[in-house]
Amino acid sequence: MATPQERLENYSRSHPREVLRLTVRDQQGEAELLIYKGFTSSLTRPTAFDPDVPMLDPTAEILWIDRIQAPYQPQNIRYLEQHLTWLEFEARLTAEGY
Repeated sequence: MATPQERLENYSRSHPREVLRLTVRDQQGEAELLIYKGFTSSLTRPTAFDPDVPMLDPTAEILWIDRIQAPYQPQNIRYLEQHLTWLEFEARLTAEGY
């Protein structure tokens, strides 16, 4: 079974006009990740150069997900949806076959 990060990356490949911004909590504390066109990067921590290195720890708690219209512009964020829980977004992923 695919990890949450893999499912979200697959979703983002099929939705190239949106960026997913995740707020997560793991052993290092809270962090923000962006997922766009199948790639995950961190806004708050270093991002590995190797795209095969997972950015989302499997034990991390996804606090919420924001859907943002691409391209991501921090000074002018255009939200499609905000503060979706993992359960809400996971239901969408399942319904869409991810």
